Amino acid sequence: MYIGRFAPSPTGPLHFGSLVAALAGWLDARAAGGRWLLRIEDLDRPRAQPEMSGAILRQLEALALEWDGPVLYQSARLASYQAALEKLQREGLAYWCGCTRKEIADSATRFGEPGNTRIKTAGARVYSGTCRNGLPPGRIARAVRVRTGGEPIRFADRLQGEMVQSVEQEVGDFVVLRADGIYAYQLAVVVDDAEQGVTDVVRGADLLGSTPRQIHLQRLLGLPTPRYLHVPVAVDAAGEKLSKQTGAQPVPAGSARWLGAALEFLGLGDAPVSASAREVLAWARECWNADRLPALRAAPCGLLPPAVP
Repeated sequence: MYIGRFAPSPTGPLHFGSLVAALAGWLDARAAGGRWLLRIEDLDRPRAQPEMSGAILRQLEALALEWDGPVLYQSARLASYQAALEKLQREGLAYWCGCTRKEIADSATRFGEPGNTRIKTAGARVYSGTCRNGLPPGRIARAVRVRTGGEPIRFADRLQGEMVQSVEQEVGDFVVLRADGIYAYQLAVVVDDAEQGVTDVVRGADLLGSTPRQIHLQRLLGLPTPRYLHVPVAVDAAGEKLSKQTGAQPVPAGSARWLGAALEFLGLGDAPVSASAREVLAWARECWNADRLPALRAAPCGLLPPAVP
């Protein structure tokens, strides 16, 4: 059975960009007769706002984007992440690193280059491997990094096409346990997707560059790799991704017009006028076809409906 999921971080309420990802995932799951799960990614304690978890749930409910089963909270799953981390360390696939951010910046001998890959990582500092063979004298263990290999990661995205990236050359050994003791997103999302039985991941194309690292971890941990569908990211007039930091306004509760705007952004045409959220979703479910989505990494969101439902 198709099992999809939506996994927002509770750093603020849902905005148009996150609505697009949620709607695409919900429609893809429902059109396939599958399940759509909800996961709150609240591991990043300094940024997470506990009250936002409830706010996001209320926004989804008001838009009739109903999920299956109980909500999974990452903050309640630390034991699972620790078990995965210990497996990597036990098998020699991860190691302690004592480098600070400044030291990493100073020691990076090159920057990630796109080469012939379609995943843009240019400008990202590549870890030089200072602690790969053990902590140098005088260094204190700070974070845990996973070892990468020379074989490129290849996968077929359902919308963006064939992807390839050499994680070793373009990212380097990456962090799975941060210096502040928080499990890294890459590790947590891989463990959660496997435990929830997720078969299909539908999300914004801003996370396309994370996918090779996640596939690398899936292989090291012996976990299945789901199918991926990365939809265009909504950007503002300045070309910036919509986010709390860029002042994106929250999606009004129960506004079917915002669902219609999200459907238009996804290239699915005009939703029924003056329809309820449930009616809009029923119409969209019947005409959903992932092959009709624009194969773009980002697109302007255009003029959004007024904030009044």
